[in-house]
Amino acid sequence: MKDSFRTLDDVDVRSKRVLVRVDLNLPTENGRVTDATRLDRILPTIREIADKGGKVILLAHFGRPKVGPDEANSLKPIALVVTQHLGKPVAFASDCIGELAKAAIAKMRDGDVLLLENTRFHKGEEKNDPAFVDALAELGDIYVNDAFSAAHRAHASTEGLAHKLPGYAGRTMQAELEALGKALDNPVRPVMAVVGGAKISTKLELIGSLMKKVDILVIGGGMANTFLAAGGKAIGKSLCEKDLLDTARTILRDAAAGSCRIVLPVDATVAQEFKAHAASKVVDVDHVGQSDMILDIGPKTIDAVERLLTEVKTLVWNGPFGAFELQPFDKGTVEVARAAARLTKDGALLSVAGGGDTVAALNHASVGDAFTYISTAGGAFLEWLEGKTLPGVAALRAGST
Repeated sequence: MKDSFRTLDDVDVRSKRVLVRVDLNLPTENGRVTDATRLDRILPTIREIADKGGKVILLAHFGRPKVGPDEANSLKPIALVVTQHLGKPVAFASDCIGELAKAAIAKMRDGDVLLLENTRFHKGEEKNDPAFVDALAELGDIYVNDAFSAAHRAHASTEGLAHKLPGYAGRTMQAELEALGKALDNPVRPVMAVVGGAKISTKLELIGSLMKKVDILVIGGGMANTFLAAGGKAIGKSLCEKDLLDTARTILRDAAAGSCRIVLPVDATVAQEFKAHAASKVVDVDHVGQSDMILDIGPKTIDAVERLLTEVKTLVWNGPFGAFELQPFDKGTVEVARAAARLTKDGALLSVAGGGDTVAALNHASVGDAFTYISTAGGAFLEWLEGKTLPGVAALRAGST
């Protein structure tokens, strides 16, 4: 993977103005950042460029501003948070182009860090407008993209700039591309994918893509109910997309005709109501009652998946096995996640996971740092798994030729 794009190993940043696209779209509550994971991921890139004498000029978006600047979506408060996590001052400019930005950059010394205002305050950002790209490009000598999570958007700061300035992958982008490459582009086989979540409808493309790439596809979460129903199982009051039963049958037939084995739950933890600590029981999938709701996989399924983990070399995971936010319906996700973490630690498994619910579930299982790589990219991670071209990545490769 690395051979197809340039990294910080390939450039001398000393005294250069380095435009670094990062993801600072951090979750906040009452003005306070509630999860700084994405920020912490980009710190190595910022520190490396600063330590090598580059002028670090951070580009980022925040929220979804509708018409121009608004205080609620300003990055100004985030500059203080970056300062705290970075351990050195981070200046702020109240615009990302024009005279305000130029004046702030002119004051910078080698090794300084500056955060520019929200790129989405300008309509040209999301439109990838050439004039806006040019205005951004004026501010820098080198472009570094360290925002894989925004690479599925063909925006000015994520895609356009790579065609105007020498482009390089930051350390987070590099790690993401290398991890995903090892997991799907050129994996050590056998490869197993776990796909969970509520609905098949949101993951049809993902399933279709993975069926062509993996040896075993384990389906969990609410979407497994639709597959069980498609196979003639009674699922009681469980979540089910009845309009996709034929689609589920087609997927099962296509998998059987190909080289991908699909694994569905053989037992389930069911309850009469959807709430934490609701009275529950374990039943085989052939014995789900009319008033039962399937809210997690059962112990037989957990054991079966854990056995499969010992037989494969590569794991790709997107989506939980059950309603992990509610105990005791987190058991399936937690136990399988911990088994995967143990095998990863022992060097027997390369494990890559991603997606918002998945990251939350793995953190809930206390294995958030125990997988080979956990992507915080959300939509970009999913689109990569679906086999789609990510504009930000494609432009980086094109720009590095």
